[in-house]
Amino acid sequence: MLCAALAAWAAPAMAQVTATSDYLARMDTDANGRVSLAEYQAWMSYGFDGMDRDADGVLSPAELPGGKGKPVLRSEYLARIALTFNRQDVDRNGSLDARELSAPPQ
Repeated sequence: MLCAALAAWAAPAMAQVTATSDYLARMDTDANGRVSLAEYQAWMSYGFDGMDRDADGVLSPAELPGGKGKPVLRSEYLARIALTFNRQDVDRNGSLDARELSAPPQ
């Protein structure tokens, strides 16, 4: 639920990316043709970071959609992102290529 809320909040930023090659180019900060876990987490954290108005690494209930809910630690959010990354890393090489990046998580 939180991931969906963060994605909806950040939809305008994502709307500018229209193809897998765009995602790969933006996420792949070292330009090696693959997206590492760190690069993936950095890209996927823009929604969390935008909602964390006081930049304390915790989404308080007041910062969550609807102003309700249990606080969310950045470390918890990054752990959830890592699980998604690991499901997408089908060949288990520790990085995502364009094919894996474009496929839904397994």
